[in-house]
Amino acid sequence: MKSFLKKRTTIKAIGMMSGTSLDGLDIAAVEFSEDNNKWTFNLQEAETISYTAEWKKRLEIAHTLSGTELTRLNAEYGTFLGEQVHQFIKKTKFAADLIASHGHTVFHQPENGFTLQIGSGAHLATKSNCLTICDFRTGDVVLGGQGAPLVPIGDSLLFSEYDYCLNLGGFANISYDEKGVRLAFDNCPVNIVLNPLAEEFGLPYDKNGDLGRKGKISESMLKKLNALSYYHQQPPKSLGREWIESDVLPILNESGLNTHDKMRTFYEHIAVQITKDLSGEGKMLVTGGGAFNTFLIERMQAFTTTKIVLPDTDLIDYKEAIVFAFMGVLRLQEQINCLASVTGARKDSCGGVIFLP
Repeated sequence: MKSFLKKRTTIKAIGMMSGTSLDGLDIAAVEFSEDNNKWTFNLQEAETISYTAEWKKRLEIAHTLSGTELTRLNAEYGTFLGEQVHQFIKKTKFAADLIASHGHTVFHQPENGFTLQIGSGAHLATKSNCLTICDFRTGDVVLGGQGAPLVPIGDSLLFSEYDYCLNLGGFANISYDEKGVRLAFDNCPVNIVLNPLAEEFGLPYDKNGDLGRKGKISESMLKKLNALSYYHQQPPKSLGREWIESDVLPILNESGLNTHDKMRTFYEHIAVQITKDLSGEGKMLVTGGGAFNTFLIERMQAFTTTKIVLPDTDLIDYKEAIVFAFMGVLRLQEQINCLASVTGARKDSCGGVIFLP
């Protein structure tokens, strides 16, 4: 596989991403080229497939299932992914060399030596009739790493013109170089907390931050959130749903605040946690669904002189899917795609399990 791809001037890959906020399934068809160890990419086609209410519910409760039920869901979700990407390929006529799938995270407990992203690679490869790579995190966890974040390899090799790369999804995660070493970590929760609060108003998310903008900041709640021990740990570090349930939701639930005020306070919390990691210089690329939240961007910019750069809509929406496609390319070329400086693993690694159709 390595020798086959080395003969190619370009490699065509499809990246698939399902985030913790369950906004939908992102599919990105990307053409990658390498010249003198410099990578470039061209996003050819992209689509977001919204989850039906049934799929969203099944994925939301996946962590509560029995072993048998979860195994079944893993197979059925892999089949679903394969069917969706097969339709995408048929529609776009994109001749993919490989599919790289993030899967959907159910458990992420690197401190206990495991992480789980469902979406069976065998089912996906068979249904799509395309070589498939998935399970990018486990190898790093076995090496003592966090298994996250993974996108920084793409930040380093595809977006090096930016001083910082920030993704605003279910969680915020940031990536940057410090003295020639790539560092990255999860900053704080974003949409995994904001979206359920918006649902209390019958809305799937807080468009433009309009709901939060109406609220007032609770200094006591803000102080409790900012005092959480995670924020005082040094990276490498990463966040998962389990931490939200054990540490964040109790603060919100016990605050006695109305939902507008909870949201306004949480916006301030996000802005504080993200900007405290910035030097105040250079420019920061911001992508992910939260980049469209004008109020959140306003609050972040109010706390820093680092220039916030919002790229075109396709890059905002599909950067993570693009990078997972890139990680698949690196996997087939047997190149490093997971950085120990980011995850805390014993060494850099080349992660991902390959399935043939």
